[in-house]
Amino acid sequence: MPSTTDLAILAAVAIAAALYLFRDSFGKSSSDTAHKLGSGLAADAEEGGSDFVSKLKEQKKRIVIFYGSQTGTAEEYAVKIAKEAKARFGTSSLVCDPEEYEFEKLDALPEDAVAVFVMATYGEGEPTDNAVGLMEHISDEGVAFSNGDNLENLKYVIFGLGNRTYEHFNKIARDLDERLQKLGAHRIGERGEGDDDKSMEEDYLAWKDGMFEALAREGGFEEGSGGEVEDFRVEEIGEYEQDKVYQGELSARALLGTKGIHDAKNPYLAPVGKAKELFSVGGERSCVHMEFDIEGSGISYQHGDHVAVWAHNPESEVERMLNVLGLSEKRNTVIDVESLDPTLAKVPFPTPTTYEAIFRHYLDVTAVASRQALNAFAKYAPTDAAREELSKIGSNKQYFTEKVGSRGLRLAQVLQLVCGDDVRDPSKATAWNIPFDRVISGIPRVGPRFYSISSSPKLHPKAVHVTAVVLRYKPEGGDDYIHGLATNFISSLKASVNGEEPDSRFNAPKYTIDGPRGSYVKEGKFRSPIHIRRSTFRLPTSPKIPVIMIGPGTGVAPFRGFVQERVAASQKAKEKNGADALKDWGKIRLFYGCRKADEDFLYRDEWEEHKAALGDVFEMSTALSREKFKPDGSKMYVQDLIWEQREAIAKDILENKAYIYICGEAAGMAKDVENVLLRILGEAKGSAEEGKKEYQLLKTRSRLLLDVWS
Repeated sequence: MPSTTDLAILAAVAIAAALYLFRDSFGKSSSDTAHKLGSGLAADAEEGGSDFVSKLKEQKKRIVIFYGSQTGTAEEYAVKIAKEAKARFGTSSLVCDPEEYEFEKLDALPEDAVAVFVMATYGEGEPTDNAVGLMEHISDEGVAFSNGDNLENLKYVIFGLGNRTYEHFNKIARDLDERLQKLGAHRIGERGEGDDDKSMEEDYLAWKDGMFEALAREGGFEEGSGGEVEDFRVEEIGEYEQDKVYQGELSARALLGTKGIHDAKNPYLAPVGKAKELFSVGGERSCVHMEFDIEGSGISYQHGDHVAVWAHNPESEVERMLNVLGLSEKRNTVIDVESLDPTLAKVPFPTPTTYEAIFRHYLDVTAVASRQALNAFAKYAPTDAAREELSKIGSNKQYFTEKVGSRGLRLAQVLQLVCGDDVRDPSKATAWNIPFDRVISGIPRVGPRFYSISSSPKLHPKAVHVTAVVLRYKPEGGDDYIHGLATNFISSLKASVNGEEPDSRFNAPKYTIDGPRGSYVKEGKFRSPIHIRRSTFRLPTSPKIPVIMIGPGTGVAPFRGFVQERVAASQKAKEKNGADALKDWGKIRLFYGCRKADEDFLYRDEWEEHKAALGDVFEMSTALSREKFKPDGSKMYVQDLIWEQREAIAKDILENKAYIYICGEAAGMAKDVENVLLRILGEAKGSAEEGKKEYQLLKTRSRLLLDVWS
């Protein structure tokens, strides 16, 4: 065992090595140094601690913007507001992660200052992780501020991000708005509400002009005193030590290869174990089962949690961006990027890096083009005709939908389109001379995609399972297939693991699977960056409580984990108490739906095995929408099966205190299932009104839980 002295020497050597490796980073501003050593993907706390009021005064700013963001979208809109405020009024803003600040001084903002809240609603009407503290503080009935118990001196603006297919659309923004007004604060302009189910950007564009006019009028800001400003300084470095250049790594720990906790700032490069196709081979649709090995990683998970998969951009889109921007010959040039105002805009990736790495790993060049970005880039068009056309697309919502939105075109494709280039060919593009700092500002960053984990740690403690339908479709009026970034990355990873050729029928995108410095292929294993996100989507602790699970398609993924959890518990119970161990267990009902038994019935053989282990405790009902029909000839769906068993379900809910879980598509399936549950409860309770009350009670007591998506 090493001595204390030995450990101290080793620690000193490690620190010295890190200091040497990043010696060029020191001597810059503290925020820049934190950026260099951090992930580059999350805002770092700045100097001055958690007192945003003092920081606002010291920096002579009049706007403080707080964002509640789970995946980064709300943060992006917070930065958009800050940038436009500077362009309109010449006023810089302090953009803050609320997790890093205390809110006792919310009543102490200077008289001419304004607070802006950009708040996403997460899950079933919950605040995002970084906004929990803010909401708890504001919601406390006994809340006190530095100068009293009210916010009569506070002027604020609020914009919410939500999805209308969810019951609690924009709940957090609405709750915060209501609470601030109750505390005496004055809202400037209308509350903005973005709907991700339709177009968050169009909702924002429709709201912002009226808000800024009200801000000028009521906040004392002067229109026209601003101007176009740069967010970043971009410098081509030339010669640089390659072991200090980020090639796609998401953190300094990943670059250095040092160990640490694996989370959103430091994903784990998980080896892929088994990967297989779940749908019928040769069919038009594809669903991948993939197992990520987490042995020795320190990662743990529970049934119902989510796994984040960090995909990168396909080769065709990387090449397209390089060609459109005339950077193909400079792809490996090392650049350094520095924020000119770190309180306004963080550099969205770690530096130094290269142009190619930025377009492969850090900026989402597969996203549908933003109308705002197109409008901003029009001035850099290489021809007058291209400038006129791009201006029209960027400024006219209907024309944008016709030319871009309905076809799902990406930014680089639109730049090709207006120049008369063939958008199907990434290699042929007229070069645009767009300043690279504007490119960084105009393209969203690549973020993780989240999937419900389809395994239980009780049966699979060393692996995380994912069940993902590969997203590919041809839009109306589109020239080619649209491919989902992460699911096609997963599909490509599966093909690599199994030595398969990609399906040529759908023009499947090709990915460089090696990863930065070959890190995604090591020791004969293909790997992918992942991290775990905790969930409240959990089974009741006692197996005596019945559970009703509704999950057609890949909505069944978490329920595979749920059933595995109960199978593991049953094995223990039988070892301890014998064959009758499950006699007091509650019923486990699973309602599943797919098209055909021999086409897309997920994990068909496994359910029989689980039935053998659980006996009569487990009951699975399956709707085969293309095989079994209702008497009137219409398709049979899960909600129809639920209605058929309404008496047993009502008894489980009302008498046996069953828990209900719904997972899958929000707008159609989840709404239909909720409606049939309301009918069942209304019938059992004697009236629709009483049924609705019972339904709301289930939600209040967390006996009805949803894990749905749009």
